[in-house]
Amino acid sequence: MPTKQLTLFNQVSEIQITYRNAIPSAYRPKITCSDDAYLVFQANWNPDTIDMQEEFKVLALNRANQVLGVIPVSTGGVAGTVADPKIIFGAALKSLASSIILGHNHPSGNLTPSEADVRLTRKLKDAGQLLDLPVMDHLIITSEGHYSFADEGIL
Repeated sequence: MPTKQLTLFNQVSEIQITYRNAIPSAYRPKITCSDDAYLVFQANWNPDTIDMQEEFKVLALNRANQVLGVIPVSTGGVAGTVADPKIIFGAALKSLASSIILGHNHPSGNLTPSEADVRLTRKLKDAGQLLDLPVMDHLIITSEGHYSFADEGIL
């Protein structure tokens, strides 16, 4: 093979994986129920935009159900946002999460999940099972409350 072609094979980007844990274990919130997850989401949501613009976030949890971090996945418009499974699971795997909790807001204030919400939840649950990274819950957040797929038996 000519030298020029071999040089092209050596010119690829390096992928580096890092995770910086800034919070000691004793100070991480522990999730024991959907109310705990809601409080963490609520504390990490902009109160000025929760009723205006849809966002999707993920809580990455360790084996003790302590929050490793909040992963901002996407920001959309009034009626929707994109929840890309590659971004969700890529970030969760990078943080060495043992499980995840999904969350998105409904700017309308309506806590009822749409069919798209249910389909996405099932898709992400199935993907999580393949990766040994279970989806523990999916919360719909509003400024006044939350809906839990796990509490309602949908997950």
